[in-house]
Amino acid sequence: MLSEYTQTEFTHEGKTKPVYVRGHGPAVIVIHEIPGITPEVVRFADWVVEAGFRVYMPLLVGKAGAPLSTGYVLKSVATICISREFHVLASHSSSPVTDWLRGLLRHAHAEAGGKGVGTIGMCFSGNFALSMMMEPALLAPVLCQPSMPLPIGAERKSALHVSPAEFQCVKDRCAKGDKVLGLRFKGDVMSPPGKFEVLRRELGDAFEGIELDDDAANPDSFGGQAHSVVTNDLIDKDGEPTKEAAKRVISFFVERLLVP
Repeated sequence: MLSEYTQTEFTHEGKTKPVYVRGHGPAVIVIHEIPGITPEVVRFADWVVEAGFRVYMPLLVGKAGAPLSTGYVLKSVATICISREFHVLASHSSSPVTDWLRGLLRHAHAEAGGKGVGTIGMCFSGNFALSMMMEPALLAPVLCQPSMPLPIGAERKSALHVSPAEFQCVKDRCAKGDKVLGLRFKGDVMSPPGKFEVLRRELGDAFEGIELDDDAANPDSFGGQAHSVVTNDLIDKDGEPTKEAAKRVISFFVERLLVP
């Protein structure tokens, strides 16, 4: 499924990671979920390309293009739990990998041009979009089923995995007219409702939170739990809530990056 993507590498402060690039237009960084760049993540990225954007898809963990399996998920979870680039239990600080992602964002903006960049983080990477708002070029941040810090304990269930300085930047930008989009299933225990409650309270109308009923998820998806809104649990049929949610993400990119 990645045959139409160009595999490149990006290095920032001595750290090099693969990045899969396709399309023309303003840059959108698609940050995969656990376990990696699965076929379902590529399908969503393809839709973004078709809407007129240049997708940059970094590989943070796993093997690009490999399908979901229980063993693959467990291996990727173990990797992020022990890697120094991810702080999975940090409530009030971001993962170090977000610094590399901000470097990629600057590179993508310089290469693709346009008035700004969009990004979507999913699951473990969901809240990375908030940290990346430290870069002025990020105009369209999307949080899809944000799950970090892992929801162990009451505090972590509503924590946003960003530092106070990063979140103050988010609030300042939203007060001046910037927007944040979020998506989750209502019963998703990995992405508890407390996170969206904090975002609504702190960002007001600048935060658009889409919360879907669990029975809108694909009943045949991997895992049997409603979680991955625009990828694994999406029903690829117009009119389905998950497909309409994916369309809303793309229209958000269009509004923020393409509309004069």
